[in-house]
Parts: sequence; structure tokens; C-alpha cells
Amino acid sequence: MRFTEVIGQDEAKERLVQMVIENRLPHALMLCGPQGSGKMALALAFASYLLCPNRKGEAGMFGPAEPAKDSCGSCQSCTMLRKWAHPDLHFTFPVIKLPSMNAAYKPVSDDFIAEWHAMLERGPYFSLEEWLSEMDAENQQAIITVGESNELIRKLSLKASQGGYKVSLIWLPERMNTECANKLLKLLEEPPQETVFIMVCEEPEKLLETIRSRVQRIDIRKISTEAIEHALVQQRGLDAETAKALARIANGNWLKALEMLDSDNENRLFLDRFIALMRLCYKRDINELKRWSEQMAAYGRERQLRFLNYSQRMIRESFMHNFQTPELCYMTIEEAQFAKNFARFINEANVISINDLLDRCQRDIAQNANAKIVFFDMVLKMIVLLIQK
Repeated sequence: MRFTEVIGQDEAKERLVQMVIENRLPHALMLCGPQGSGKMALALAFASYLLCPNRKGEAGMFGPAEPAKDSCGSCQSCTMLRKWAHPDLHFTFPVIKLPSMNAAYKPVSDDFIAEWHAMLERGPYFSLEEWLSEMDAENQQAIITVGESNELIRKLSLKASQGGYKVSLIWLPERMNTECANKLLKLLEEPPQETVFIMVCEEPEKLLETIRSRVQRIDIRKISTEAIEHALVQQRGLDAETAKALARIANGNWLKALEMLDSDNENRLFLDRFIALMRLCYKRDINELKRWSEQMAAYGRERQLRFLNYSQRMIRESFMHNFQTPELCYMTIEEAQFAKNFARFINEANVISINDLLDRCQRDIAQNANAKIVFFDMVLKMIVLLIQK
């Protein structure tokens, strides 16, 4: 993985490289940013850069070469990194507990390393939902257990096999349980020699304050519309006009751009469920709303949370649609068609209350409340809110 394969993010690339060139690389970095911004791609490219022995360049007949600003892509280390099999690169990521595992066993990343490598080989841009699907775990919440911190301590106590850095790449550290987070904190306080921790985080506020204070945070912005447009043309073969339209709707999220290219994606499923909900609320069809709630309860908890997040976005976009300012709206063609008639029901009198209602539902679902009760309570309150003017 090279920096040239990362979509956009030139400023972040330059900053990471300069840290190494100027010999001011911290022992722990945390890349924070929204989903689809390419945080993981940047982390993988930076890990490859650190582990590449040719990043210092090669001396020529006129003196030392300038430091390379990317991994070479051809040395032995880079060859191993193409399959993510480098012995000095250690991955940590959320996992689930399989039914076959002993009750006392704490699952670790290595239990799912084959699935992880398979997903990485398909590309460095993916979401938690895709990872859960890869593990066949859509109905479970993936976490990083204390078993992982114990395993990480063991791995990082060994010498680097290639004589350079050891890199610990931790994806979604906010999903560590408390016991694991406390053990990782000790590791960050006394890091092994020549070890670099790279955390890829979407919700840093969920991490222990003591962990956040011991890492250097780098905020990753959304990918520029121009960079997404260029990537759609170069990587997906779209014509310039289509790529421009999709890039604008993607609003800095490469994953969303890819979703819109997929005819059978979750976004369409959520739109159908949202339309059904709003129409049933408008008709005040309690029996059908109860059935709708039961269908939503049958989804996995992670998918339920994603639907509620999607619903909040549709409420926001529908509200903005009322201002007749297209540049402020970021909807697909299908979403915009629905919003033409639906937007008049979202106004200053109810938009905040609806958003708060969806927020409370997300909180309750995240805290393992009974999904049938949560969703049925939500739809009954939604009926009242939609008639407010």
C-alpha cells in the first residue's frame, strides 16, 4: 500500500511523511475522521512507509539521496505488505465471540486474521458493517477484548524481525472494553523500543481521556469532491459528468460514492424502510406500524443503529430541501424524488424534536434495550411530531 493509492488527503500525507523525515515521529498517533474519509487507507500507507527500508532513498554518485516520500513498492518488505503478511505489522480490530469458543475464552484479532486479510486485499476502504458481514456477525456487537491487549503485549515484546520499526495498527480503538483500554494505557505509557502505534478512530470521545492524552491526534478531513470525482473516472471508468454528480452527493465519503454505484446496497434498503415508516405514520396505521417495528427489531443491532443514523440524515436533507437551495442538499436521485412531497412535513416546529427522538432511539438501542419496544414507541411519537406545523 502506497500513499499514491490513497484518494486525496495530500495534506495529511505530507504531514505524516514530514514527521519521519524531520525525526519527530511520536510513538503513538491517532487518525480521527468521519467514515469514508480514508483514515484506514492512510494508516496502511503510513505503516508501509515506516516498514519500507528504502524510504530513506538510495545514495547516488553525487551524494546522499533525498528521503523518499513513499514506500518503494518493490523491496522484500513491500512485497510482504502487499499481502499484509509483514511480521512487524500487527493488526488489532473489533471481533466477536463464536459459538465454538470456550465460555472463558477472550477472542483476539488473530482468530479472524484470515477474514481480515481477505477484506484488506479487496481494498483499504471499508466500514464496520462490511467487517461484521465478513465475520458473519451482523447480529452481534464487535469489541476489542482484554485478550487482545495481552496478545499485543506479547507480540511487541519481541524484537523486530526486519530490524526496523514494529507497527501496531489499531482499527476502531473506541470499541475496546474497559479492561483492555486500561492495559493498552500501560503499554502507551511505557512503549517498547522502536514501536509505533497507529490508531484509526471514528469516535475519539468514547476513548479514555488518559489514552487520548498520550497519543498525537491528527484529524482527517472529508475527501475533496475533486479527488472523489477523479477517482471515479480513473478507477471506476465513469464519464466526467456522472462522476461529478456522484462525487458531490458523496460529500467527501468514498464509501458512499461506492454505495451509489452498487444497485443492491443498504442505502436503498434504508430508503425503502424510511419511506414506509413515514407513509404509515401519515396514515396513522397502527397495526402496520407495529409490524414495521417488529421487522426492524429483527435486524441486527448494528444495522438498526445505521438505519436510525440514515433517518436523521433524511430528516436533515428534507428540511434543507424546503429552502430551495440545491447546493445545500446531498441526496441521491431517489431520495430527492421522495423529498419533493415529503419535505413539507419537516419544518421549524418539528425538525429538532424528530432529531432528538431518533437520538434517544439510538441511545436505547446501543444500550441493549428491547428493540420492539423502542421502535414501536418511536413510531407512535413520530405520528404526533409529523402533524406539527
